[in-house]
Amino acid sequence: QVQLVESGGGLVQAGGSLRLSCAASGRTFSSYAMGWFRQAPGKEREFVAGINWNGFNRGYADSVKGRFTVSRDNAKNTVYLQMNSLKPEDTAVYYCAAIRSSVYYSDHEKYDYWGQGTQVTVSS
Repeated sequence: QVQLVESGGGLVQAGGSLRLSCAASGRTFSSYAMGWFRQAPGKEREFVAGINWNGFNRGYADSVKGRFTVSRDNAKNTVYLQMNSLKPEDTAVYYCAAIRSSVYYSDHEKYDYWGQGTQVTVSS
């Protein structure tokens, strides 16, 4: 069983940066691959970034490549999403998710646990 809590969202101007954090409970956090997803009003939830159980493999949606970086610190039971060069189209609720797997997936339906989400708003 894993509980996830996101934080770090807020309002930022275009071109600015934010770092999202996802704090996880459980003694076996390192056994889970993690993903970041986002959902804007009227749109489906979409994959943003993923990281495998040991942090060696990472992946990103084409829309955020070169701007976002996902990382994890298993000693702190925390996953991060560093977001740079933010654009208005990045505005969404951002969710972290965990899957009991050594590798991450881009399909949100495969994930076992979800956080409550944190709002990111990028002004033009």
